Amino acid sequence: MPTLQAPAKINLTLEVLARRDDGYHGIRSVIVPLDLADELAIEPSDRFSFSCDVRDLDDERNLAVAAVRALGEAPPVRMELRKRIPAQAGLGGGSSDAAAVLRAAMMGLLGEPRPRNWLGVARALGSDVPFFLSGAGALVEGTGERVTPAGALPRWHALILKPPVAISTARAYEALDAAPRPQRTRTGSVSIALLEALQRADFECVEALLSNDFHDVIAAQTPEVATAIDALRNAGAHNALLAGSGSCVFTLAPQRAGVEAIRERLKLPGAYGCYAAAFAATPEWR
Repeated sequence: MPTLQAPAKINLTLEVLARRDDGYHGIRSVIVPLDLADELAIEPSDRFSFSCDVRDLDDERNLAVAAVRALGEAPPVRMELRKRIPAQAGLGGGSSDAAAVLRAAMMGLLGEPRPRNWLGVARALGSDVPFFLSGAGALVEGTGERVTPAGALPRWHALILKPPVAISTARAYEALDAAPRPQRTRTGSVSIALLEALQRADFECVEALLSNDFHDVIAAQTPEVATAIDALRNAGAHNALLAGSGSCVFTLAPQRAGVEAIRERLKLPGAYGCYAAAFAATPEWR
Protein backbone atom coordinates (compact mmCIF):
# COMPACT_ATOMS: atom_id res chain seq x y z
CA MET A 1 0.00 0.00 0.00
CA PRO A 2 1.75 3.23 -1.12
CA THR A 3 1.97 5.78 1.70
CA LEU A 4 2.50 9.51 1.25
CA GLN A 5 3.68 11.91 3.93
CA ALA A 6 1.62 15.06 4.54
CA PRO A 7 3.83 17.38 6.63
CA ALA A 8 2.80 20.04 9.10
CA LYS A 9 4.03 23.61 8.63
CA ILE A 10 4.88 26.63 10.70
CA ASN A 11 4.82 30.25 9.55
CA LEU A 12 8.09 31.89 10.57
CA THR A 13 6.53 35.17 9.47
CA LEU A 14 2.93 36.01 8.66
CA GLU A 15 2.17 39.48 7.35
CA VAL A 16 -1.51 40.09 6.71
CA LEU A 17 -1.87 42.73 4.02
CA ALA A 18 -4.84 44.71 2.75
CA ARG A 19 -8.24 43.15 2.18
CA ARG A 20 -8.77 42.74 -1.56
CA ASP A 21 -11.82 43.46 -3.68
CA ASP A 22 -12.59 39.72 -3.80
CA GLY A 23 -12.82 39.62 0.01
CA TYR A 24 -9.53 37.79 0.56
CA HIS A 25 -6.56 39.27 2.39
CA GLY A 26 -3.16 39.35 0.77
CA ILE A 27 -0.38 37.77 2.80
CA ARG A 28 3.38 37.61 2.84
CA SER A 29 4.78 34.67 4.80
CA VAL A 30 7.85 32.48 5.13
CA ILE A 31 6.63 28.93 5.71
CA VAL A 32 8.61 25.76 6.42
CA PRO A 33 7.41 22.14 6.44
CA LEU A 34 8.13 19.90 9.44
CA ASP A 35 8.83 16.21 9.84
CA LEU A 36 5.65 15.98 11.94
CA ALA A 37 3.35 14.51 9.31
CA ASP A 38 0.05 12.79 8.61
CA GLU A 39 0.20 9.61 6.53
CA LEU A 40 -2.03 8.94 3.53
CA ALA A 41 -2.16 5.30 2.42
CA ILE A 42 -3.77 4.38 -0.92
CA GLU A 43 -4.50 0.99 -2.47
CA PRO A 44 -6.64 -0.22 -5.40
CA SER A 45 -10.20 -1.25 -4.62
CA ASP A 46 -13.47 -1.92 -6.44
CA ARG A 47 -14.83 1.50 -5.34
CA PHE A 48 -13.74 4.65 -3.59
CA SER A 49 -13.67 4.60 0.21
CA PHE A 50 -12.08 6.85 2.82
CA SER A 51 -11.26 6.32 6.47
CA CYS A 52 -9.43 8.33 9.11
CA ASP A 53 -8.20 7.23 12.51
CA VAL A 54 -9.67 10.39 14.08
CA ARG A 55 -13.41 9.87 14.26
CA ASP A 56 -14.41 13.54 13.93
CA LEU A 57 -12.44 13.75 10.66
CA ASP A 58 -13.72 10.50 9.15
CA ASP A 59 -16.37 11.87 6.80
CA GLU A 60 -17.04 13.71 3.56
CA ARG A 61 -16.04 17.08 5.04
CA ASN A 62 -12.40 16.02 5.22
CA LEU A 63 -10.19 18.08 2.88
CA ALA A 64 -8.60 14.90 1.57
CA VAL A 65 -12.02 13.81 0.29
CA ALA A 66 -12.65 17.30 -1.08
CA ALA A 67 -9.41 16.99 -3.05
CA VAL A 68 -10.57 13.69 -4.54
CA ARG A 69 -13.90 15.24 -5.54
CA ALA A 70 -12.11 18.23 -7.08
CA LEU A 71 -10.40 15.85 -9.51
CA GLY A 72 -13.71 14.60 -10.93
CA GLU A 73 -15.15 11.11 -10.64
CA ALA A 74 -13.93 9.36 -7.49
CA PRO A 75 -11.32 6.69 -8.37
CA PRO A 76 -11.66 3.03 -7.30
CA VAL A 77 -9.19 3.20 -4.40
CA ARG A 78 -9.24 2.75 -0.65
CA MET A 79 -7.74 5.77 1.07
CA GLU A 80 -6.67 5.66 4.72
CA LEU A 81 -5.58 8.82 6.55
CA ARG A 82 -3.55 8.49 9.75
CA LYS A 83 -3.57 11.80 11.62
CA ARG A 84 -0.47 12.92 13.52
CA ILE A 85 -0.93 16.68 13.10
CA PRO A 86 -3.38 18.23 15.59
CA ALA A 87 -6.48 19.74 14.00
CA GLN A 88 -7.50 23.42 14.23
CA ALA A 89 -3.97 24.22 15.27
CA GLY A 90 -2.52 26.55 12.62
CA LEU A 91 -0.21 23.77 11.40
CA GLY A 92 -1.99 23.21 8.07
CA GLY A 93 -2.84 19.54 8.54
CA GLY A 94 -5.99 19.53 6.42
CA SER A 95 -4.37 21.50 3.61
CA SER A 96 -1.37 19.19 3.65
CA ASP A 97 -3.66 16.16 3.40
CA ALA A 98 -5.36 17.71 0.37
CA ALA A 99 -1.98 18.39 -1.26
CA ALA A 100 -0.98 14.77 -0.63
CA VAL A 101 -4.07 13.65 -2.56
CA LEU A 102 -3.09 15.91 -5.46
CA ARG A 103 0.46 14.52 -5.42
CA ALA A 104 -0.97 11.00 -5.46
CA ALA A 105 -3.03 11.92 -8.53
CA MET A 106 0.03 13.38 -10.26
CA MET A 107 1.92 10.15 -9.53
CA GLY A 108 -0.84 8.01 -11.05
CA LEU A 109 -1.93 6.46 -7.76
CA LEU A 110 -5.54 7.53 -8.39
CA GLY A 111 -5.66 6.30 -11.98
CA GLU A 112 -4.17 7.66 -15.16
CA PRO A 113 -3.15 11.27 -14.44
CA ARG A 114 -4.80 13.86 -16.66
CA PRO A 115 -3.35 17.23 -17.69
CA ARG A 116 -4.66 19.78 -15.21
CA ASN A 117 -4.05 23.23 -13.85
CA TRP A 118 -2.75 21.74 -10.61
CA LEU A 119 -2.12 25.14 -9.02
CA GLY A 120 -5.71 26.16 -9.79
CA VAL A 121 -7.07 22.97 -8.20
CA ALA A 122 -4.83 23.48 -5.16
CA ARG A 123 -5.82 27.12 -4.73
CA ALA A 124 -9.53 26.24 -4.92
CA LEU A 125 -9.07 23.78 -2.05
CA GLY A 126 -7.42 26.28 0.30
CA SER A 127 -4.83 29.03 0.54
CA ASP A 128 -2.17 26.76 2.11
CA VAL A 129 -2.55 23.91 -0.41
CA PRO A 130 -0.27 25.44 -3.11
CA PHE A 131 2.52 25.74 -0.52
CA PHE A 132 2.23 22.08 0.42
CA LEU A 133 2.12 21.07 -3.22
CA SER A 134 5.52 22.73 -3.73
CA GLY A 135 7.22 20.35 -1.29
CA ALA A 136 9.67 22.96 0.01
CA GLY A 137 10.10 25.83 2.44
CA ALA A 138 9.01 28.99 0.69
CA LEU A 139 8.07 32.63 0.64
CA VAL A 140 4.30 32.64 0.05
CA GLU A 141 2.49 35.72 -1.27
CA GLY A 142 -0.77 36.81 -2.85
CA THR A 143 -3.55 34.74 -1.31
CA GLY A 144 -1.26 31.72 -1.13
CA GLU A 145 -0.81 31.04 -4.85
CA ARG A 146 2.59 32.73 -5.26
CA VAL A 147 5.14 30.28 -3.87
CA THR A 148 8.88 31.01 -4.14
CA PRO A 149 11.02 28.08 -2.88
CA ALA A 150 13.57 28.96 -0.21
CA GLY A 151 16.09 26.24 -1.10
CA ALA A 152 17.46 23.58 1.26
CA LEU A 153 16.43 24.21 4.85
CA PRO A 154 18.72 24.04 7.87
CA ARG A 155 17.91 21.09 10.09
CA TRP A 156 16.57 23.20 12.95
CA HIS A 157 13.97 22.11 15.47
CA ALA A 158 10.64 23.35 16.79
CA LEU A 159 8.78 22.71 20.03
CA ILE A 160 5.04 23.13 19.51
CA LEU A 161 2.34 23.47 22.16
CA LYS A 162 -1.33 22.84 21.37
CA PRO A 163 -3.69 24.61 23.78
CA PRO A 164 -7.07 22.97 24.44
CA VAL A 165 -8.93 25.50 22.30
CA ALA A 166 -9.79 26.05 18.63
CA ILE A 167 -9.37 29.38 16.84
CA SER A 168 -11.71 30.50 14.06
CA THR A 169 -9.60 31.84 11.21
CA ALA A 170 -12.49 34.02 10.06
CA ARG A 171 -12.79 35.60 13.51
CA ALA A 172 -9.02 36.11 13.65
CA TYR A 173 -9.17 38.12 10.43
CA GLU A 174 -12.15 40.09 11.73
CA ALA A 175 -10.14 41.04 14.81
CA LEU A 176 -7.27 42.26 12.66
CA ASP A 177 -9.59 44.26 10.43
CA ALA A 178 -11.11 45.99 13.45
CA ALA A 179 -7.90 47.96 14.05
CA PRO A 180 -6.10 50.19 11.54
CA ARG A 181 -2.82 48.79 10.22
CA PRO A 182 -0.22 50.42 7.97
CA GLN A 183 0.17 49.40 4.34
CA ARG A 184 3.36 47.43 3.83
CA THR A 185 5.35 46.89 0.67
CA ARG A 186 8.06 44.34 -0.03
CA THR A 187 10.67 47.02 0.70
CA GLY A 188 11.71 46.50 4.29
CA SER A 189 9.47 43.42 4.68
CA VAL A 190 10.25 41.24 7.70
CA SER A 191 9.45 38.20 5.55
CA ILE A 192 12.08 39.10 2.95
CA ALA A 193 14.64 39.74 5.69
CA LEU A 194 13.86 36.43 7.40
CA LEU A 195 13.97 34.53 4.11
CA GLU A 196 17.49 35.81 3.47
CA ALA A 197 18.55 34.88 7.01
CA LEU A 198 17.02 31.40 6.58
CA GLN A 199 18.96 30.90 3.36
CA ARG A 200 22.16 31.88 5.21
CA ALA A 201 21.21 29.47 8.04
CA ASP A 202 21.59 32.38 10.47
CA PHE A 203 19.61 31.02 13.41
CA GLU A 204 19.93 34.01 15.72
CA CYS A 205 18.70 36.38 13.02
CA VAL A 206 15.76 34.13 12.11
CA GLU A 207 14.78 33.76 15.77
CA ALA A 208 14.86 37.54 16.25
CA LEU A 209 12.71 38.14 13.15
CA LEU A 210 9.93 35.65 13.97
CA SER A 211 6.71 37.58 13.42
CA ASN A 212 2.98 36.95 13.11
CA ASP A 213 0.33 39.65 12.75
CA PHE A 214 -2.21 37.43 14.52
CA HIS A 215 0.01 36.84 17.55
CA ASP A 216 -0.92 39.74 19.81
CA VAL A 217 -4.63 39.82 19.04
CA ILE A 218 -5.12 36.06 19.49
CA ALA A 219 -3.04 35.97 22.69
CA ALA A 220 -5.07 38.87 24.08
CA GLN A 221 -8.40 37.20 23.27
CA THR A 222 -7.51 33.60 24.15
CA PRO A 223 -6.17 32.87 27.68
CA GLU A 224 -5.14 29.33 26.74
CA VAL A 225 -2.86 30.67 24.00
CA ALA A 226 -1.37 33.28 26.34
CA THR A 227 -0.70 30.52 28.87
CA ALA A 228 1.19 28.46 26.27
CA ILE A 229 3.29 31.47 25.21
CA ASP A 230 4.16 32.27 28.83
CA ALA A 231 4.99 28.62 29.53
CA LEU A 232 7.51 28.49 26.67
CA ARG A 233 9.14 31.73 27.74
CA ASN A 234 9.29 30.68 31.38
CA ALA A 235 10.93 27.41 30.27
CA GLY A 236 13.73 29.32 28.54
CA ALA A 237 12.46 29.98 25.01
CA HIS A 238 13.95 33.17 23.58
CA ASN A 239 10.97 33.71 21.31
CA ALA A 240 7.54 32.07 21.25
CA LEU A 241 5.18 32.64 18.34
CA LEU A 242 1.63 31.79 17.35
CA ALA A 243 1.44 29.23 14.52
CA GLY A 244 -0.67 30.56 11.66
CA SER A 245 -3.90 31.92 13.12
CA GLY A 246 -3.55 29.48 16.05
CA SER A 247 -4.11 27.85 18.33
CA CYS A 248 -0.62 26.28 18.47
CA VAL A 249 2.42 28.25 19.57
CA PHE A 250 6.05 27.28 18.94
CA THR A 251 9.65 28.10 19.64
CA LEU A 252 12.79 27.18 17.72
CA ALA A 253 16.17 25.71 18.61
CA PRO A 254 19.16 24.98 16.35
CA GLN A 255 19.61 21.48 17.85
CA ARG A 256 17.20 18.90 19.21
CA ALA A 257 18.86 19.16 22.64
CA GLY A 258 17.64 22.77 22.93
CA VAL A 259 14.05 21.70 22.32
CA GLU A 260 14.30 18.87 24.83
CA ALA A 261 15.75 21.18 27.49
CA ILE A 262 12.79 23.55 27.11
CA ARG A 263 10.32 20.66 27.14
CA GLU A 264 11.77 19.34 30.43
CA ARG A 265 11.24 22.73 32.09
CA LEU A 266 7.66 23.23 30.84
CA LYS A 267 4.92 23.66 33.41
CA LEU A 268 1.48 23.27 31.85
CA PRO A 269 -1.89 21.66 32.61
CA GLY A 270 -2.31 18.17 31.21
CA ALA A 271 -4.81 19.26 28.54
CA TYR A 272 -2.03 20.89 26.47
CA GLY A 273 -0.41 18.86 23.70
CA CYS A 274 3.35 19.02 23.11
CA TYR A 275 5.16 18.11 19.88
CA ALA A 276 8.84 18.20 18.93
CA ALA A 277 9.62 18.34 15.21
CA ALA A 278 12.51 19.16 12.90
CA PHE A 279 12.40 21.22 9.74
CA ALA A 280 11.68 18.72 6.97
CA ALA A 281 14.44 17.66 4.63
CA THR A 282 13.74 19.49 1.37
CA PRO A 283 15.45 19.63 -2.03
CA GLU A 284 17.90 22.42 -2.79
CA TRP A 285 15.58 23.78 -5.49
CA ARG A 286 12.35 22.62 -7.09
